[in-house]
Amino acid sequence: MGPESDDVVRFWERLGLPGIIDVHTHFMPERVLRKVWAYFDAAAALTGLEWPITYRYEEERRLELLRSFGVRRFTSMVYPHKPGMASWLNGWAAGFAARTPDCLHTATLFPEEGVEVYVKEAVEAGARVFKAHLQVGAYDPNDPLLEPAWGLLAEAGIPVVTHCGSGPAPGAHTGPEPIGRLLARHPRLRLVVAHMGMPEYAEFLALAAAYPEVRLDTTMAFTDFSEGFSPFPAAERGRLADLGDRVLLGTDFPNIPYPYVHQLEALERLGLGDAWLRAVCHGNAAALFPADGS
Repeated sequence: MGPESDDVVRFWERLGLPGIIDVHTHFMPERVLRKVWAYFDAAAALTGLEWPITYRYEEERRLELLRSFGVRRFTSMVYPHKPGMASWLNGWAAGFAARTPDCLHTATLFPEEGVEVYVKEAVEAGARVFKAHLQVGAYDPNDPLLEPAWGLLAEAGIPVVTHCGSGPAPGAHTGPEPIGRLLARHPRLRLVVAHMGMPEYAEFLALAAAYPEVRLDTTMAFTDFSEGFSPFPAAERGRLADLGDRVLLGTDFPNIPYPYVHQLEALERLGLGDAWLRAVCHGNAAALFPADGS
């Protein structure tokens, strides 16, 4: 596929891995993706950050790229910003997973009447992972409407990748406090904190230390782009190493303002060792999402 693919493959081959697993990639209905891209195109005005989309390609080309990188499994992170969207997105994501065997069947949710019904339907249809976006959805994870859904997901052991940190801009319900209250009620919920909880890295690492089922994904963390406005605190490097069995590779492909390989290089330069990298880039996700679905 090209030099960049070669660089990614060299990375995981050097570690002795069969490839990598990326738990935070975005595939969604085309008209929704175009709106997401338009948001990032306007990011300079909104956040002061230029955010060019590196992989602004048609769906098939994006799939070809991930496969050329050696990404063995990935996700179709979808998320609603208003009521009435989640069930429709779940239907699309189920169809995408059915025609894309290397994509983990992804679903989402929103605090609305009937949420427990479509979450149960998605679980019964084989959803392997959910996405919750507290910043875009602007909802409190402790909304009573969500209680049955959280309980169901905790009982089923299905991971929920959750954008709950306050980066790149804080939301009404972002930050560690709302998530801390959720976990106090549902300690077995397999919450995956997106973006390492940026910028509240220390607080979300502390939640992971307190709750054995909490994990974090690396999406955009440690990269030159993110270090420029939200650097990972050096004092937390030891805890990051200690929690190496709970950190999962995520990238935000295709919506990233740099080449895919840079996320991997950013992890390597942390200096936490090859065993840590092998766990983060493959082993931890392989254990969380067994290939046979069991």
